[in-house]
Amino acid sequence: MTGQPCRFCGEPLRRTFVDLGMSPLCENYLSRDQLDDMEPFYPLHARVCSRCFLVQLHTYVSGEDIFTEYAYFSSYSTSWVDHARRYVDDVVERFGLGPASFVVELASNDGYLLQHFAPHSVPILGIEPAANVAEVATGMGIPTLIEFFGVELANRLHGEGKRADLIIGNNVLAQVPDLNDFVAGMKILLATDGVITLEFPHLERLIAGNQFDTIYHEHYSYFSLYTTMEIFRAHGLEVFDVEELTTHGGSLRVYGCHAGAGRQRTDAMERVLAREMADGVNQLDYYESFGEQVKATKRKLVSFLVEAADAGKQVAGYGAPGKGNTLLNYCGVREDLLAYTVDRNTYKHGRFLPGTHIPIYDVDHITETRPDYVLILPWNLTAEIVSQTGYIKEWGGRHVVPIPEVKVLE
Repeated sequence: MTGQPCRFCGEPLRRTFVDLGMSPLCENYLSRDQLDDMEPFYPLHARVCSRCFLVQLHTYVSGEDIFTEYAYFSSYSTSWVDHARRYVDDVVERFGLGPASFVVELASNDGYLLQHFAPHSVPILGIEPAANVAEVATGMGIPTLIEFFGVELANRLHGEGKRADLIIGNNVLAQVPDLNDFVAGMKILLATDGVITLEFPHLERLIAGNQFDTIYHEHYSYFSLYTTMEIFRAHGLEVFDVEELTTHGGSLRVYGCHAGAGRQRTDAMERVLAREMADGVNQLDYYESFGEQVKATKRKLVSFLVEAADAGKQVAGYGAPGKGNTLLNYCGVREDLLAYTVDRNTYKHGRFLPGTHIPIYDVDHITETRPDYVLILPWNLTAEIVSQTGYIKEWGGRHVVPIPEVKVLE
C-alpha cells in the first residue's frame, strides 16, 4: 500500500525503508489445536516519511487486537528488572520524588518497574491494556488501570485531580498506532513542573546494527531523536535530556517537559542530535541502503542453518521473542532447520511460534536434547543467556547470535 499518510505529520508515504515480506503477528503464539487453522499474515513493509523521517508500518491490526491479551511479561528478564530498579533509584534522587509525588507508568506490564517505587513511598499508578499481564501487577499490590492510554483517559484522570510529576513509558511509544493521541494525552496528564521519560530502541542503532528483526507489526513506529523532538514540539512539549542505553540493542531514554518549563538542554542531548544530523537522519539517502544489508544477513543465516543440518548437527533456539519471529519468518526457517526453541516464560510452554510453528519448551529441554548449537533469538540478552546456559559446553555445544550477522561464539 503506497501513499498512506504518515501517522505523525500526514505526509503520503512513498519511500521504502525495508520490505520483509509477509509475516504473522509476532506475539500470536499458537496452541496445538490451532496449528491447522488459517493464520493471517500481513505485509511487513516499513516506510520512511519524506517530511518528518518517521519510519513506520501501516496499521494492519489495531492495538486492541494485539495488546488486550499479551504474551510478554517483563519480569522474566532478570537484567531488565535490574535495569528498571536502577532507573527508579536515579529518577527518585534526580527529581526529588517522595510521598507527595505521583508517578504514572504507561504500558506498565506486570509491575516489573513500579514495584521499585515502594521503598521510596512514592504513590504510583500503572496503565496497562493487557488484562492477563495487569493482573500480575495488581496481585503485587500495584494499582493498575486496564485501559489504553490517550487523550480520553488523560482527560478523565485530569478531571479527577490527578497530575503526574513523572510519566514513564518504556518501550511503548513504538507500539502506539495513534501517536498524536498518545503524546497529546501525556501533555494533559503531566503536572506543570513534571517530567516525561520514554525509552525506545534508537533508529540509529537499528540501522548501524542491522537490527531488522526488531521490526514487527506490534511496533508501528521507529524513532530517531530528531523525529521524537519534532513530535514533542507539535504537542507543546520539549525534550531536554537524553541517555544512550545498551538495552534492546541500543535505546534512547529521552526526558521531556512542557515547552517553556525552563529546563535547559543537556550537552548529552546536543551531542546525540549533532551526531544524527551528521549521519543525515533528515535526508532520505540515510535510509535507502538498509534493505540490501538485510538481504545479506538472511543469506548468511540460512546458509549456516543448512550447513549445520547437512552435517547432522542439531540447532535449537533460546527464547521466543517477537524479534525472533520476524527473523525466522523472513528467513523462511522451519522445524527442519531449527528443531525447537525454549523460553523461561511459562505462558509460552507447549505453544508454537507464529508462522513457523516451531515448538516452544521449558529451558530444561536443552539439557534433555543436548543440541550442538543454541541460536540466541533475543540477542540483546546474549550475556545473560550465555551465563544461564553455559552448561552446554559440557557436551561441546556452542552459542550462536544472528544479529548483526551470524556469529558462533567462542
